[in-house]
Amino acid sequence: MTKSRAGKGVGKHRVVSHKAWIEARRKFLAKEKKFTRLRDELARQRRALPWEKVDKDYVFDGPKGPETLSELFDGRSQLVVYHFMFAPEWSEGCKHCSFWADNFNGLGIHLNHRDVSFVAISRAPLAKLEAFRKRMGWSFKWVSSGQNDFNYDYQASFTPQEVESGAAFFNYSKSDVGVTDREGVSVFYKDQSGAVFHTYSSYARGIDMLNTAYHYLDLVPKGRDEDGLEFTQAWVRYHDRYEL
Repeated sequence: MTKSRAGKGVGKHRVVSHKAWIEARRKFLAKEKKFTRLRDELARQRRALPWEKVDKDYVFDGPKGPETLSELFDGRSQLVVYHFMFAPEWSEGCKHCSFWADNFNGLGIHLNHRDVSFVAISRAPLAKLEAFRKRMGWSFKWVSSGQNDFNYDYQASFTPQEVESGAAFFNYSKSDVGVTDREGVSVFYKDQSGAVFHTYSSYARGIDMLNTAYHYLDLVPKGRDEDGLEFTQAWVRYHDRYEL
């Protein structure tokens, strides 16, 4: 358990009467409703973005054997892929992706009933993925792309040369990615003819919406409370390695 810290603005926060609290909350509610409508409109525009056809025949190593990208849809027309940072040489998956993945259990059944399949994909060998998943107690589907270019084609993995250059193409611009594998989410659609299309991808802060824990932290007085840390999420640990 992390030690309690004062948090920015918590120590000397304004305290008012119940009537004044209701009035302030009512005014802020108007802003929240405006944000909700803007978010709905942004989601509509996201869905209206153009698609690109997937022409490569990617084959992944999964718990039930080799599966193509088309087969990962599992009979549904929509597929969400979480790009989980786990390079082949690593002994365990990224702790920050693990923070996200702790939100995935139980998600699949609900997505399935809205014609959506969900899968995590990493370059590490399947044996490493399965061992780590067992340790973490996760039940979502996780496959290896170690034998294909999927992660590279969807800007979630980079060659050592790209990393060294400090100018890999990530999050739609050239940047210093730091490591060979980064986080992200990609979405695909399969039509009735079996053609597969790439409809959306997002990286870095763009995947905040997938982390339920952060949404809860955004509600509390201290918020994410990450100001002053060595780096964002410096506090994050694997869920089985927090101090008791």
